[in-house]
Amino acid sequence: MTHQILLSETALSIDETYQYLQDPEAGGICLFVGTIRNKNQHKDVEHLTMEAYSAMAKKQMERIANEAAAQWPIRKISVSHRTGKLEIGDIAVIIGVCSVHRAEAFKACEWLIDTLKQEVPIWKNEFYTDGSAWLVPHP
Repeated sequence: MTHQILLSETALSIDETYQYLQDPEAGGICLFVGTIRNKNQHKDVEHLTMEAYSAMAKKQMERIANEAAAQWPIRKISVSHRTGKLEIGDIAVIIGVCSVHRAEAFKACEWLIDTLKQEVPIWKNEFYTDGSAWLVPHP
């Protein structure tokens, strides 16, 4: 099992992630792509910034990839997250899982995004037409 971990200030690529995940022994590739939406908490979002404790975030991303690989028979995992300023429609996160069968790919992909949002030190500051707010999904 292999995996790629990326924390980037530049745009994430679905194509590059898909290319990485391809494997001739795999029958399932599952991708989750999280994008920036224009509304949140009943407010109009103009843009946002993502900040991370980079060294810890990468370690945590690596850890959850290893945990997923221990739970499901996975061939490859990709965990990528943006930092910096993001506009509406930009890709904030891509989680990709490649496995022999689709069921494991779906389960692992869902677990990875849910766990990333709960445990990885990445914070979102949303900017609205009437101010801004830090959104911290985990303790």
